[in-house]
Amino acid sequence: MQIRALMYFDELVRTNSMRQAAENLNVAPTAISRQIENLESHFGAPLVERSSRGVKLTAAGELLAARAGRTLRELDHVRQLIEDLKGLQHGHVSIYANGATLTSLLAPVLAEFSLKYPKLRFTVTISSARQAVDAVSSAAADIAVTLFAPVMSGTKVRLRSEIAYDLIVAPQHPAAAQPDIRLRTLADYPLALPEHSFGFRQAFDALIEKEGLELDPVFVTSSIEMLKELVLSGAAATLLPALAVRREIEAGQLRAIPLAGESIRTHVDLCVAPDRQLSFAAATLVDFIENFMGERAGIKG
Repeated sequence: MQIRALMYFDELVRTNSMRQAAENLNVAPTAISRQIENLESHFGAPLVERSSRGVKLTAAGELLAARAGRTLRELDHVRQLIEDLKGLQHGHVSIYANGATLTSLLAPVLAEFSLKYPKLRFTVTISSARQAVDAVSSAAADIAVTLFAPVMSGTKVRLRSEIAYDLIVAPQHPAAAQPDIRLRTLADYPLALPEHSFGFRQAFDALIEKEGLELDPVFVTSSIEMLKELVLSGAAATLLPALAVRREIEAGQLRAIPLAGESIRTHVDLCVAPDRQLSFAAATLVDFIENFMGERAGIKG
């Protein structure tokens, strides 16, 4: 069985179309069909059913599809490791991350890292924490950087760092000049908060209940960008890590007021696969992120 046949099959599964798979691979549709037939001959079972609506995987095809993608990614990873042995100064790193805080963290760290290693290439996918961990487990990603992720199997936490949430306000806000703010005082201000699916919101609600308080946020949204815009316009205050709005704070557009007393903290995890050797590019980036998170980003480890 040839690797090319697996590549053609994997593309067919991804596109669900002989014609589209052929276009993406820059080959004739008959080439796709021939390689599928080779696979069916090798396994002794039909893999796809063809119809005018596209292709449908058989039970055998489903089994192969679940493993073909990972096999190809592992082979590509081996190719990268072999290139490392040759001393080549290039490579590719796939990163999955979740949370607006991570985009604020990853953008500056990747920008600085790329300047140091200009021949490396990166793919960054923003996803849920679960998707990020699954991507590392399935070899779709080299690194996962997650915010407030539950304990999950299949990855090794290379670094865990805590970050605190502050009250984020516009400069003209009544609380802008205060050194800190108590939870009870938050009820005096219009608030914009993340929806209940966010890990921070769950921790925040638990703390509010523990303190015997009741808050009625004016805005609830799944968009961190909308939270920032509402604060920038002066319509509300919100709670975010200062790291998530560092650019706006440095520009004087926003201010971060620490919470007095019991603070709200979440953690950022830098995760890798426990049983897969990282390529030179990925391993160097992991070390670089670890240094950045621990020393430059103001994150408490």
